[in-house]
Amino acid sequence: MATPDRSEGIASDVGRTTAYEGDEKAGYGHSASISKNSSGSESPKAVNEKADYGMAAPAYDEEEAGHTGKLRVENAEQLVTSVLSVDDDPTLNAWTFRMWFLGLGLSLFGSVLSTIYYFKPQTVFVSVIFLTIWSYILGEIMAKIIPKTGFIGRWFNPHKFNHKEHAAIVIMSSAAATCALGTEVLAVQRLYYSASPNAGASIFLLFSSQCLGYGIAGLMRKTLVYPTKMLYPINLPLNTLLETLHRDKTETARRLKLFYIMFCVLFVWEAFPEYIMPLMTGVSIFCLAKRDSLVFTNLFGGTNGNEGLGFLSWCMDWQYIAGTQSPLWFPLQTLVNNLVGYLLCICVFMGVYYMNIWNAQDFPFLSQLLFSNTSNGTSYVEYNQTALLDSNNVLDPAMLDVLGIPYFATTYATYILSTNLAITATFTHMFLWNYKDISTAWSFASWTNIKRAMNVENWKFWKGDKQTISPEEEAALDPHYRLMLVYKDAPNWWYGAILVFSIVVGLVCLYEVDSTLPWWAFFVACGLAVICILFFGAQYAITGFQFIIQPIIQMIGGYLHPGYPVANMYFTLFGYNAVVQGQLLLKDLKIAQYAKLPPRVTFTAQLIGTLVGAIFNYVMMISIVDNQRDILLSIEGTNIWSGQNVQQYNSQAIAWGGLAKYMFSVGGRYEWVTLAFLVGFAIPLPFYFLHRLFPRAGFWYWNTAIMTYYIGWLCVGINSSILTYFAVGFASQWFMRKYHPEWFVKYNYILSAAMDGGTQVLVFIFTFAVDGGSGASVTFPTYWGNNGGTGDGMNYDYCMFNPANG
Repeated sequence: MATPDRSEGIASDVGRTTAYEGDEKAGYGHSASISKNSSGSESPKAVNEKADYGMAAPAYDEEEAGHTGKLRVENAEQLVTSVLSVDDDPTLNAWTFRMWFLGLGLSLFGSVLSTIYYFKPQTVFVSVIFLTIWSYILGEIMAKIIPKTGFIGRWFNPHKFNHKEHAAIVIMSSAAATCALGTEVLAVQRLYYSASPNAGASIFLLFSSQCLGYGIAGLMRKTLVYPTKMLYPINLPLNTLLETLHRDKTETARRLKLFYIMFCVLFVWEAFPEYIMPLMTGVSIFCLAKRDSLVFTNLFGGTNGNEGLGFLSWCMDWQYIAGTQSPLWFPLQTLVNNLVGYLLCICVFMGVYYMNIWNAQDFPFLSQLLFSNTSNGTSYVEYNQTALLDSNNVLDPAMLDVLGIPYFATTYATYILSTNLAITATFTHMFLWNYKDISTAWSFASWTNIKRAMNVENWKFWKGDKQTISPEEEAALDPHYRLMLVYKDAPNWWYGAILVFSIVVGLVCLYEVDSTLPWWAFFVACGLAVICILFFGAQYAITGFQFIIQPIIQMIGGYLHPGYPVANMYFTLFGYNAVVQGQLLLKDLKIAQYAKLPPRVTFTAQLIGTLVGAIFNYVMMISIVDNQRDILLSIEGTNIWSGQNVQQYNSQAIAWGGLAKYMFSVGGRYEWVTLAFLVGFAIPLPFYFLHRLFPRAGFWYWNTAIMTYYIGWLCVGINSSILTYFAVGFASQWFMRKYHPEWFVKYNYILSAAMDGGTQVLVFIFTFAVDGGSGASVTFPTYWGNNGGTGDGMNYDYCMFNPANG
């Protein structure tokens, strides 16, 4: 295939493996030798001193720059060698008292806090940037106050706080700071099904469900981590921050100054949209001009949860602008495909609602709940889900006849449909455009590897720490990974042992906790996790886009074992949660690769963090559920505690596990939600064949899987941030990268880290200071900036409030 001309797209090899084959021929494949010491001044020994690894340096476009040698960043390799320094000092030690003390301490803190947040009315996550900032502050304090000489100095403060210690702390604590999906399952059982599995089985269930994805993803790291193309754009701000904090201050002074300034600016700024003036979450001239139209609310409103689509609203709240992914690091090609999907979403959502598809106007415009067929446009009636089940938590057909088949809000059903289209489109897209990138994942089945496996000498797994790399793999390796070859690898059998342990322990726990999931369905869930980690892990690594595949896993579980909602929860736990955890492990492995953290340190940090997280997730869940039971079961909750997440998960389990064949089978109301899987396989084909016919027409640029997924993007939450999100994204990834590449390379990602950090620290403080996290909330005085307060019956952006919402 010919390589088309183009001049933009950092990670624009999203489309296909050959997207940048022409760069070297064009003269951009300059070799680079960098020998800066990443520690600043700790050691004069840099592993690549005067070494030439033949990596592509940032390209220079003399014609565009008028022969001035203007920096040009066009592909993944040029990006990671421009933004991040390609050097290492292997003498730096990560195994220190500080690493263990702060890693374990922040792991405990993160796991407890993430569980508390799970049961809060507001959704807040423990941010990796937040952990990075606090671990740096605490690490520097320990380095200053602990004596540096004598026995204490030798064991507790042997050298200054370095970036490898810091990276290990961040990886350990972030592994613990994700509330395990198993906690959700156990909470649902405890609240709705009067089941209380014993503590030992519960903790092992959490640990095994988390580690299942680790084992699978770890065995795929040669495919999904080591190559340059597996970029993980989300890591660039974090690794830039780590470098800026620890490299020689004379080298990073300007970046560090920008970080501190923007951190402080956002810390102060965020107080306004977060608390003082919520109107700043979304200013809509359309809402201000017409306050008595629900059509305007549905299209232009967006400052309140599930209010509307937020079209053309201007958001000044970075918490929502960068809520799921920051536009400062989201690759341009992904952003463009995102924009196309977003515009289609606006048209499709408004179309299906006002055409009254699936009785759309009898239910809320945006909602994730199930509704009764007695609902109408003036009074929404939730479906009585618990009445469907008998004493054994199995679907009662007689009660189903009485209650009828429930309804989704039509926009939510559309989201599920578009997600299913995108999921199968991803398989086709990755096979067509990225086959070479993912094919190494099944290279173990080649005849050469089978013969090697039959050799008895190769059965001595305890000697398997030497890395073997083929010439083809060597050519695709990330320049940063080449520096990692001096360290002993965490051998495959370590990850294999974790995988076997997770499967065995998970299977035993399923019977101990009365999951009602048969053993064969458990293995199906594990098999689905393997497939999805490969395809969606590669998509995530290349494009920065992370699919939510929970609906398809729940649907498959519902058809395999119909009528058993509790079984569906456990099927989802191992089939979906394993994918999420696998992607987290892959992302953290790439963080370690960029930070040159030895693989065995990374492996240990991830495993310890996961174990600490499992223990304290369970302890906190039991405490909260037992003490706040009535509040968690109530519809409205309080301003301090809410069971919204548990309620939603139970609702989905009943819908998918109990009613899938009634709702989604061919001939049923939502049959196209299921048929979308078949249609999705064909969606990428037209663009691919058009590209083969017209290779220079730009069809390679369009990722139909991403575009299709975003058709259902706005089905939930606060949507007023989208215009600002795209404006910032194109300003960064197109204008600054193309016309001011030197500034982009030096400052873009540290700016992203600073803005995220300042916002997240303020949100964390306000959660406990004024939002009710520590007890009573403190409301801001009523005035025009919060539209008369924070009660029901109003939206912050002055769009009409739907009276049917109550």
